[in-house]
Amino acid sequence: MKKGQIIFALALTVAFAVMPESSFAQEAASWDKVLLNKFIEGGAGFMSLVLIALILGLAFCIERIIALSLASTNTKKLLDNVGDNLANGNVDGAKEVCKANRSPIASIMHQGLERVDDGVDAVEKAVVAYGSVEMGNLEKGLTWISLFIALAPMLGFMGTVIGMIEAFDAIQAQGDISPTVVAGGIKVALLTTVFGLVAAIILQIFYNFIVTRIDSIVNDMEGSSITFVDMLIHHNIVKK
Repeated sequence: MKKGQIIFALALTVAFAVMPESSFAQEAASWDKVLLNKFIEGGAGFMSLVLIALILGLAFCIERIIALSLASTNTKKLLDNVGDNLANGNVDGAKEVCKANRSPIASIMHQGLERVDDGVDAVEKAVVAYGSVEMGNLEKGLTWISLFIALAPMLGFMGTVIGMIEAFDAIQAQGDISPTVVAGGIKVALLTTVFGLVAAIILQIFYNFIVTRIDSIVNDMEGSSITFVDMLIHHNIVKK
């Protein structure tokens, strides 16, 4: 989020630097007012579509961040609690520990504990199969975020093309090339691209953060699953 704001602020600073002196009065305006003015100048049509793409993308990002926060846990503490119960031969106690934890790692271990009577092969298959299910749950919604990352600049580019067409239509209607008409039309057309790119940058930052969190959780899942199976064998809960 901060990175997108910094890039956009730098772009606006460069734009102000090349403006005539009379335009510097706008610098006193707040960033919210400047953004609102530029949004209105870009036209309600495609600018609204870009804004909707940004809002929907952020909604999916926030949902994933909350879900991943709930999926995170103290893996070492969980394994220690399960290991203490298994050391005492208390499989039911280990199951209760897993049930009380909302993380995907605990769910995977619970599935393995349900199959300890079927042998180590059955436990390993259950752990691998349910691990794939939990990984799918972690990645749920990423496709939609990717869609809005791609859609925002595409809508901006489309708005730019349509704006350029309208500018040339205005030139054709006047019968000559007016610098005012051309400059105004091009400025309005390019604003949709700017906002589309800013929206995509913001969503991309959130997307990369989410993917990093998922990779971290998946690594914990894989390492914990191996440790869990080793504990079952070590405490003679399940036979090789």
